[in-house]
Amino acid sequence: MKKWGVILLTAVLVALILSPFASTHPDGLERVAENLAFAEKGSSPVAWFSPMPDYVVRGISDGKISTAMAGVIGTFITFIVVFGVMKALSPGRR
Repeated sequence: MKKWGVILLTAVLVALILSPFASTHPDGLERVAENLAFAEKGSSPVAWFSPMPDYVVRGISDGKISTAMAGVIGTFITFIVVFGVMKALSPGRR
């Protein structure tokens, strides 16, 4: 369990430190949509709820802090999912 704790702590620290430096430019799909002039079609109401749209946490006005928190939250959720799957799939260790 200690190894998983170190991995989680490292992942959270990396997300916390590097998230504020994420590019403000659109990703590849958004860029192609802009270049081919169909980006506005993606601005209609979405069918799915997004807890952190555009990698920001609602209620935090500082952009860098909001992005860093989104990175930490996303890293933590991903870790929990991967940890759960690994535990479920590991033979004899339940």
